[in-house]
Amino acid sequence: MAGLHTVRLLREKGFQGTITFLGAEEHVPYDRPPLSKAVLKYRGEDAVEDVAELAFAFDFEAAGVTLRFGERAVAWSPGAVITAAGDRLPYDALVVATGGEPVRLGFGETLRTFEDAVRLRETIGAGKRLAIVGAGWIGAEVATAARAAGCEVVVHEARERPLAAVFPAAVGDAMAVWYRQAGAVLRCSDPISAAPQDADHVLVAVGARPDTRWLGPAFHRASDGSLLVSEHLETNVPGVYAVGDVAAYRSLRYGGEHIRVEHWDNALRGPDAVVANVIEGVGAEVHDPVPYFWSEQFGRMVQYVGRHSATDRMVLRGSPHEPSWAAVWLDPLHRATAVLAVGRPRDLAQGRRLVAAGTVLDAARVADAGAPLTSAAM
Repeated sequence: MAGLHTVRLLREKGFQGTITFLGAEEHVPYDRPPLSKAVLKYRGEDAVEDVAELAFAFDFEAAGVTLRFGERAVAWSPGAVITAAGDRLPYDALVVATGGEPVRLGFGETLRTFEDAVRLRETIGAGKRLAIVGAGWIGAEVATAARAAGCEVVVHEARERPLAAVFPAAVGDAMAVWYRQAGAVLRCSDPISAAPQDADHVLVAVGARPDTRWLGPAFHRASDGSLLVSEHLETNVPGVYAVGDVAAYRSLRYGGEHIRVEHWDNALRGPDAVVANVIEGVGAEVHDPVPYFWSEQFGRMVQYVGRHSATDRMVLRGSPHEPSWAAVWLDPLHRATAVLAVGRPRDLAQGRRLVAAGTVLDAARVADAGAPLTSAAM
C-alpha cells in the first residue's frame, strides 16, 4: 500500500518524470489488514478483485506508470536496482517500500500475502484443527475467524500472556480471557520448536522482519534490520527513501528516537512526506504522526493511539473484564502518551487529540469511565 500511494501521489502532485513500479507479487497492490479479517470470512473466486476491501482504483496506464509486478528486487548499486531477472533499473530517486517478511520457524505456514490468506481460509472453511504459534495481533485475529467458522483452535504463546511485550499484565490477562470465552485454547509460557502433533494445520504468527537484505551494506539499519531514515524519510544514501514497515524514522515527537511502526496508518501517511521531499527537495515535509493501529478480536474493536513507555502510569477507565473499557498512559509529568480503547471509540477519538497535544490530565478524572476523557484535561 505504501508503494501504491507513493506512485499515486507523485502523479497527483505533478511529478512528470518516469515512474517504474516494481513489486514481487504478481497482482495489483492491495490492502493487507483485511487478510486476517475479511478475507478469512469470504467465500468465492480466488481473486483480489473479488474482495472489495482489497482493491484500489488507480489507472496505471493513464498515469504513465511502468508496471513490473511479479519481479523481485534482489540487489542495489548506486543509481540502480537489480531484479531477479538480472535487469538493471536506473533511478534518480528510489523509494523502498518492500515491507516485512514473516519470521519463519521451519514449520507451519505464515500469513502475509493474499495467497496465504486464501490457503488459510480453505483450512478454516474445512473445519480442521488449527494450531497458531503466537498470541499477537495476527494470531488473535486468525483465532477469531477460525472459531467463528467452528474450528478447534489451540494458540501457543511463548510469553506469559498475550502481547506481554506491548502491554502490562492487566491488559494481557484480560485478553487471555477473550480466547477462553471464544472456545480457543490458549497455552502461555509455551515456546515450541516443532509443529504440534495434535493439529491438522499450523500457522506461525510470531512477527515480521523488514525486507532489506537485498539492499546490501551501504545502508544504515536498526538492530531489527529496518532502514534508518531521517524525519524526511531519506536514508543515509542520498536520493533513496524508505516508507512503511521497512523504515525506522527519526521522530521529532519522541525526542529524535528512531521508531518503526508496523501498522496500516503509518504506511498510509508516509507517502505524503516522501512525495513532497522527492518533488520539492529534502526538507519539504516531515513525517511524524501519532502512531495508531486497530484490531478486531473476538467481537471487540481494539484501538491504540500514541506510544507509552515502561515508566508511564496506566490508568484504567472501567474494568478490563467488562465488554468495553480503556486504558490511558500518563508520563511522569501527567501528560497523555497513549490510549488503548476496547469498544470505546469516543475515548479513542478524544485520546488521539490529547496524546497529539501532550495534554496534562488529572488521573482521578481519567479513571471516571462515565465522564468524557477530555474532562480530565487540566
